[in-house]
Amino acid sequence: MDRTEPRLITSVERGVATVVISNPAKRNAMTTAMWRSLPELLEGLAADPEVRVLVLTGAGDTFCAGADISTLRESAATAQGLAVETEEALAAFPRPTVAAVRGYCVGGGGQLAAACDLRFAEEGASFGVTPAKLGIVYAASSTRRLVALVGPGTAKHLLFSGELIDTERALRTGLVDEVLPPGGLDKRVEEYVRVLASRSQLTQASAKEFAAGRTDRDAHWAAEARGSTDTAEGVAAFLERRAPRFTYTTAPTR
Repeated sequence: MDRTEPRLITSVERGVATVVISNPAKRNAMTTAMWRSLPELLEGLAADPEVRVLVLTGAGDTFCAGADISTLRESAATAQGLAVETEEALAAFPRPTVAAVRGYCVGGGGQLAAACDLRFAEEGASFGVTPAKLGIVYAASSTRRLVALVGPGTAKHLLFSGELIDTERALRTGLVDEVLPPGGLDKRVEEYVRVLASRSQLTQASAKEFAAGRTDRDAHWAAEARGSTDTAEGVAAFLERRAPRFTYTTAPTR
């Protein structure tokens, strides 16, 4: 395969799945084929019990510059629909997701990063939500997710102006969770996701749903806790001063 061809590159190592957005000719812009393939790719990773954490990042020095603008000429509504479908699939991934951002994180790239549970960025990254530059009505679900992250004031600034903000403002407003110095992003993300992979999926999956506002799964998670050995193992490991060996595996969310 031509390495310059737009594609999504996937690898799984020691419980961590990494998905790399690669379209070097267009700053990792998402093509129609990439939008269509990501939900299916995520479904496959969610079904793999070995995957405990997902990292989404971009090839080279850019996360994702948005949708390939040429796709908007074909049908802006179709292109936006694909982006929203992919965003929702990423948000619904049943295990922790981390966006590792360097360079541009704009438009559809911002949608993907916002759909992740956490966002770590390298100093010098730029963030923008740019539908006002194209005359597009930003999807209601995407707008609500952005407001939940940064509040209505910053969301309006981003949506009204389409201007880019730097990592300092992104951190201050809650758009990103950590900012790392140049050259430090990969190491920090690797260390952090190893920690996540070692923790209880029972805790993580229930917390992810509760934090997302689900109110119909309280009984489900109470039953899961009763049927799991994770709590007993966690307590025993603490008392025995050893690392816990959690066995609960999260099924894809319904």
